[in-house]
Amino acid sequence: MPRRGARRHHGIVRVTHWCAAALIFGMIASGLQIYRAYPRFGVRGGPYLPQPFQDRAFPEWARLGGWLAGGLNWHFFLMWPLMVIGGVYIAYLVASDEWRKLLFRPSDVRPAVEMQKYYLRLRKDHPPQGKHNGLQKLAYTFIVLLGALSVLTGWAIYKPVQLSWLTRMLGGFQAARYWHFWAVWLFVGFTMVHVTLVFVADPASLRAMITGWYHGRFTSDEP
Repeated sequence: MPRRGARRHHGIVRVTHWCAAALIFGMIASGLQIYRAYPRFGVRGGPYLPQPFQDRAFPEWARLGGWLAGGLNWHFFLMWPLMVIGGVYIAYLVASDEWRKLLFRPSDVRPAVEMQKYYLRLRKDHPPQGKHNGLQKLAYTFIVLLGALSVLTGWAIYKPVQLSWLTRMLGGFQAARYWHFWAVWLFVGFTMVHVTLVFVADPASLRAMITGWYHGRFTSDEP
């Protein structure tokens, strides 16, 4: 029998998780306000990089800032605490060696496939796992890499002259905007899947992210 009431999340993980969630929400909303000023990717007159929202305005309730300057001010204001929060989280993973439990490796491919089968109801029994299953490791690794891409493309847009080498490496200013924009929708998609799985597959994990203690079906024997 797996033991119940396992310690799951350190306080640093919980604080950075919820702070990052709030800050990312603000970054996305202010980013949509900035996007409204020029809803396409490419120099005026084209050709434009393909995307499904070209020349479309997002609803006012989804935007933060009210106008272009307001959106820029909010975006640049929120990016600093978000980078600090991200840095604290990464530093904790390295210092605590927790990154070893979160990093997706080739050996996690099969466990991730089996977990996906379980979620799709193609497998009845829950696959064995440690503190994190293969699919969770894939998600965590992906979101850290996506965060790194967002930071790099964001700086390339923010300082295209001072960091011209970075802007060139990303394909130019408009290409950097393009990848930065798509990172937003990957964050949105990840969040939707993440929240859905929390409530559908393991609601106890939400309490664990609030209290630090996990009381549920999938309690691991790992500390």
